[in-house]
Amino acid sequence: MFTGRPHFGELLSSFQPVSTDEMRRLLSTMPCSLVKSCADVFVPVIARLANLSMQTGQFPSRYKQAQVLPVLKKAGLDSSLPGNYRPISNLSTISKVLERLVLTRLRPHLLASPNFNQYQSAYRKGHSTETVLLEVLDGVYTAADNRQVTVLIGLDLSAAFDTVDHAILLQRLV
Repeated sequence: MFTGRPHFGELLSSFQPVSTDEMRRLLSTMPCSLVKSCADVFVPVIARLANLSMQTGQFPSRYKQAQVLPVLKKAGLDSSLPGNYRPISNLSTISKVLERLVLTRLRPHLLASPNFNQYQSAYRKGHSTETVLLEVLDGVYTAADNRQVTVLIGLDLSAAFDTVDHAILLQRLV
C-alpha cells in the first residue's frame, strides 16, 4: 500500500554481477531440457546478457514479447464468447532467467527496506491469499474480542478482464 511516505534506507544503485556458477545453478532448475543439455554453451552467453542488461538498465525488447494464448476460465463455458477466456502469456526461457536473476538481487533489498509493508502478500514466498485471509480474520476476531465494530468490504476483481472491450484488445494486439 502506498502511504505517501518518503523512502528511507539504503538506495539500490547497482546489482551484483552474475557469475557463471550462479547461472549454471539457475539453468539446472529450469524446465527447458535444451538449455540444460547445452548449459556449457548457454551459461557464459546468458550470464553476459544478464550482466549487460543489469549494468545498462535495459531489458532486450525481443524478450519482452510473449505468446498469448486464450484459455477457457472454466470447463463447460461457451467457447464462442471471448469473455469466457483468460489470457495466458508464455515468455521465453531467457526472459524467465533474466527475471529470476533480477528478483534474487532485488528481493533482499526490498525486504530489508524500512518502507516494506510486512503485510505485503503478493509475489512473496510463503505468502498467499490464504495468509491474507488469516490476517484479515485475525483482525476481525481481535476487534470482536475488544468489542469494536468491524466493517469489511470485499471486492471481487477476478472478473476484471471481462470488463475489457475485447474488440479493442484484439485490435491492439494485432
